[in-house]
Amino acid sequence: MPPIRNPILPGFNPDPSICRVGEDYYIATSTFEWFPGVQIHHSRDLANWVLVCRPLARKSQLDMRGDPDSCGVWAPCLSHDGDLFYLVYTDVKRKDGSFKDAHNYIVTAPAIAGPWSDPVYVNSSGFDPSLFHDPDSGRKWFVNMAWDHRRRGGLQGNSAFAGILLQEYDAREGKLVGPRRNVFPGTALALVEGPHLYKRGGWYYLLTAEGGTGYDHACTLARARDIWGPYETHPDPARVHILTSKDTPGVALQRAGHGSLVDTPDGERTYLVHLCGRPITERRRCVLGRETGIQECVWDEDEWLHVKDGPVPSLFVDVPGARDEAAYWAESRYTFNDGELHKDFQWLRTPEPDRIFKVGGVQGAGLTLVGRESIGSWFEQALVARRQTHFSFDAETVLLDFRPEDERQFAGLTAYYCRYNFFYLAVTADADADGQRELLVMASDASWPHGDLEAGFLREPVRIPGEGPVKLAVRVRGASLQFYYALGGLEEGEPEWKAVGPVLDASVLSDECGGHKDHGSFTGAFVGMACSDLNGTAKEARFGEFVYRPVQDASDRYEI
Repeated sequence: MPPIRNPILPGFNPDPSICRVGEDYYIATSTFEWFPGVQIHHSRDLANWVLVCRPLARKSQLDMRGDPDSCGVWAPCLSHDGDLFYLVYTDVKRKDGSFKDAHNYIVTAPAIAGPWSDPVYVNSSGFDPSLFHDPDSGRKWFVNMAWDHRRRGGLQGNSAFAGILLQEYDAREGKLVGPRRNVFPGTALALVEGPHLYKRGGWYYLLTAEGGTGYDHACTLARARDIWGPYETHPDPARVHILTSKDTPGVALQRAGHGSLVDTPDGERTYLVHLCGRPITERRRCVLGRETGIQECVWDEDEWLHVKDGPVPSLFVDVPGARDEAAYWAESRYTFNDGELHKDFQWLRTPEPDRIFKVGGVQGAGLTLVGRESIGSWFEQALVARRQTHFSFDAETVLLDFRPEDERQFAGLTAYYCRYNFFYLAVTADADADGQRELLVMASDASWPHGDLEAGFLREPVRIPGEGPVKLAVRVRGASLQFYYALGGLEEGEPEWKAVGPVLDASVLSDECGGHKDHGSFTGAFVGMACSDLNGTAKEARFGEFVYRPVQDASDRYEI
């Protein structure tokens, strides 16, 4: 088979946890504030992956209203004990400052499609929880990183990342039992997190992430004969971190770390799936967020594991299958005519989607958004969007029916990262001009901490007729973003697109510009539809089809 090109899950798909059941591989990734929670992809060849479910789909499992940007669901762990799938996850309510409010839960299911149980609360001592099923004893062990607001943890005794906690989990009782111990403080790279336990040849292996999720990220491997330790890293300092690109800023895959291991069904090959990023521009901004890559691993005679050709991640990797590149480059056209939202789309925080959108309905095909709070709200905003999975793309929609009464009602097309980073082409009205409809570019251009819109754009509206459909489009070419509009509906032929506003800097829709210090923003760029009614009257906006069209551009970074 020809080697495949990383990443295997492009776009915002971080913190991968891989699990194999028979011939089937599954990867769970973080979704943070996006609902439903946790993405699970399936493959039978490690090359071609399909999104099969998002398990945290109801209020009893997850309610993120009020969770700040980049909080919510962190670092899930997916495992199988021979009978049930176990999904462990964190719902983070606060992350900035000295404290972390991080609550850890477990849900189970007999099959990957569900039904998934209501959650069992486990603990709140840290984040990145993981569950290990000991194949010999049958006991289950729960690990998570420990958070110390006093900053007395870690190998040097000066970090809030205080090491890896281990405790037995009683599945029948649904609780932790027995002693809890800190079994691994991490290495000098510090910021130890993302633990996963494995057993092979009489050794317990502890795989962790270190260095933070930025450009010093790494996967660190330690081992012990007893599950309680002591866990020791490789005696050769050059092999302590089995994967990292921290010392090679020129390679294609940066920020490599936070990994998970899996064997092929025949036991002959081992693979590491891991987080990575592909920065653009000289400012090194990862608009596609933190993605999932894969590396082949080798077990040495001394029973240590290393990444083939590592520790630097390879862009091209041999796996059992060959990738269907046509699927990745295919246009996606969503018509919203089957009564259900397509699986590519998500919304923000709320487990009550009926309050913010309706698919289809009495008016026929279309997506109706119910205007709620402002774009960027941490509670209830009507924003439905899909991931940006290509460096360059076109996206189009048509606003079929929207008659705003004043400037507090607006709806349109948005390229979105978070409250502080978005671009929004909105149809609104000017109450001071007898409700004249107009197009307005709203730009929150790395506006942390104040969240102010760019004032100049707000004074440059484009007036449009008081009724009738409006087509909206955005064209992204690497770091350049341009909005367009055209008048008319779906049946009126090829539109005459007109540019709106200047060329904008698409690279600000990235972790590096997300409005926090280093290691503080964790999602990725989305593109989709939004509607707000700041009058509180739930004004509705009906959209027709939505098109996402991948484009190849000279600025793209697929090869380097």
